[in-house]
Amino acid sequence: MAHTTSKSTFNNPANPGLQTAKDAAGAMKETAGGMADTARGAAAAVAEKASDAASYLGKKAEDATSAVGSGMKSLAGTIRENMPHEGVLGSAGGAVANTLESGGRYLQEEGLSGMGEDVTDLIRRNPIPAVLIGIGVGFLLARATRS
Repeated sequence: MAHTTSKSTFNNPANPGLQTAKDAAGAMKETAGGMADTARGAAAAVAEKASDAASYLGKKAEDATSAVGSGMKSLAGTIRENMPHEGVLGSAGGAVANTLESGGRYLQEEGLSGMGEDVTDLIRRNPIPAVLIGIGVGFLLARATRS
């Protein structure tokens, strides 16, 4: 008697469980692929929302910095109006008003990003004093929090 070869084992009508397993595996692959796509989409949406939130907070921080600068300039004007114009108090008041006004102008024009760039440039030009100041500030913070 001649031996006939059957088709694939998965299509064997005598063993329908193998076909069912193959179908289940295919369905699982499809579901996993769909879940991965959904996860990627959700991650992208979360990243976009986080970026939007960070942008919003950055804008609010810049606005607050500008408002502080405006307040400093206003305070400088108030000091100039109410301080004596002559004598020691007059010159001290004028110096304070000038400093407040220039600081306020700087905050309004540069904002937080400009301040960050200036601090970075200062540290690059003076690395050793910056490290020493950092160590000193760290030491003081450690002493203050330990007490």
